[in-house]
Amino acid sequence: VMAKKGTVIKNLNAIQNFGAIDVLCTDKTGTLTQDKIILEYHMDCEGNEDDRVLRHAYLNSYYQTGLKNLLDVAIIDEAAETLDTDTINYQKVDEIPFDFERRRMSVVVADPAGKTQMITKGAIEEMLNISKFIDLGGTVAPLTKERKEAVLAKVQSLNEDGLRVIGVAQKTNPSVVGEFSVKDESDMVLIGYLAFLDPPKETTKQALKALKEHGVAVKVLTGDNELVTRSVCRQVGLEINELVTGEKISEMSDHELAQVAEDHEVFVKLNPQQKARLTTALRKNGHTVGFLGDGINDAPAMKVADIGISVDTAVDIAKESADVILLEKDLTILERGLLSGRETFGNIMKYIKATASSNFGNMFSVLIASTFLPFLPMLPLQLLFLNLIYDVSCISLPWDRMDKEYLDEPKKWNASSIGKFMVYFGPTSSIFDITTYLLMYFVICPAVVGGSFHTLDSSQQVIFIALFHAGWFVESLWTQTLVLHALRTPKVPFIQSNATFAMFVITTLGIIVGSVLPFTSFGAELGLMPLPGNYWLWLFATVIAYLALVTAVKKIYIRRFQELL
Repeated sequence: VMAKKGTVIKNLNAIQNFGAIDVLCTDKTGTLTQDKIILEYHMDCEGNEDDRVLRHAYLNSYYQTGLKNLLDVAIIDEAAETLDTDTINYQKVDEIPFDFERRRMSVVVADPAGKTQMITKGAIEEMLNISKFIDLGGTVAPLTKERKEAVLAKVQSLNEDGLRVIGVAQKTNPSVVGEFSVKDESDMVLIGYLAFLDPPKETTKQALKALKEHGVAVKVLTGDNELVTRSVCRQVGLEINELVTGEKISEMSDHELAQVAEDHEVFVKLNPQQKARLTTALRKNGHTVGFLGDGINDAPAMKVADIGISVDTAVDIAKESADVILLEKDLTILERGLLSGRETFGNIMKYIKATASSNFGNMFSVLIASTFLPFLPMLPLQLLFLNLIYDVSCISLPWDRMDKEYLDEPKKWNASSIGKFMVYFGPTSSIFDITTYLLMYFVICPAVVGGSFHTLDSSQQVIFIALFHAGWFVESLWTQTLVLHALRTPKVPFIQSNATFAMFVITTLGIIVGSVLPFTSFGAELGLMPLPGNYWLWLFATVIAYLALVTAVKKIYIRRFQELL
């Protein structure tokens, strides 16, 4: 059912946590945004379009052997359209892969003449830190404080428009081949920057609103900078006052972080370990946390979350870390999946609680009857067949629906609630089991057989016992099955809330089979015999009184514990 709604459950045990999520942590790129990054501008340091900057960026993205992210793909696509890439004839010499501490990556390439150059691209602040010079109109000049401020001002202007900016720098003839290292990323020449557009999804604003209405707080954990994140959040309707940076988080103790994680919604410039720390802090605060991610940097947080959520287009490590896979990277799909998870969890709780209370009540009834009756109230084979019919009826529960009110709030697994449920509703069924015992033993069986049990001969006693067994068998089946309808909802069953057609049909068939059984040869083999007509009048009165009592006990139970399932 959930797969049809775009959500594949990879780990079945995660169902209970999926419906219980009250905090969803998500990356910005591709979740709030369209996941279709476009290279909007490739500019020199003075803000003019410059194909030389694009060419250097292309060499960096094309020759790096790590996982090409969306930025690399956008650069390569733009270069294929703008440049004649077939004439770009370089040989790769070495590379220094990207990592989340440096926030940049470098390649070393050689031209046909053997001249080598290192080309580095990365977050603009980090690029300014490793650059000593700046290319202004083809002239290399020292990167003074004033020139740095001019670059940052231009980048800030682009960020405020929602554009993501990275810098490009190069250095000619770096170290000897085979000796390249991070230390070579210094004294570089900043040659320009690239501005990418990743617009918000049209569905994001409505999806965030729907998640909030269903009790799920959304927190954005991203590696992007403050200005771009603030722009996107504003467009999708996320109200934020203060953004918390990864730099601040690295200085916080776990105790301080727990409070910050609770009070803020947006966290920027995070590395993978900081995402995992925030997720852990939220869990320690008592939240059920889901983490939605698709990149290598999301895997640690997905592992420590209550439930990791990824998409079918994610990198392998993200999908391996996930409990749930979305067939589309869209919060609307996730919201539908959450509701399906809550409905599935609710149906599980119906079965567990209803069956536990019914079995408890039946065994309680058997214990009482065995104490006072001169024979077993039901034979083992009869009891097994009764449970078989009841369990077949329970097969319909996965196709049942939950009341809308149940889906509005996250649901958490609480084992102690099963015990309370049993104590309240188990003895309720026992009351009517006992009235059925009394009715069968003192009224119906003596009337049919012709006397009370102790006045009969052995052959008459066998008929007495078979009739008694049939009476309790049918009554127990009716009450056990119909109570599924009563306990599936806090509302009045059959009037305010109805089960699905599938559940109604299957439970009705179960009752019919059990009611007809004493009149068949198979029923005779089980030790049952046909019931008289006046039994059915007593049965209808018993069932109506039982459902009325269950409805009254439900109200008391809900008033005390604020929940039913």
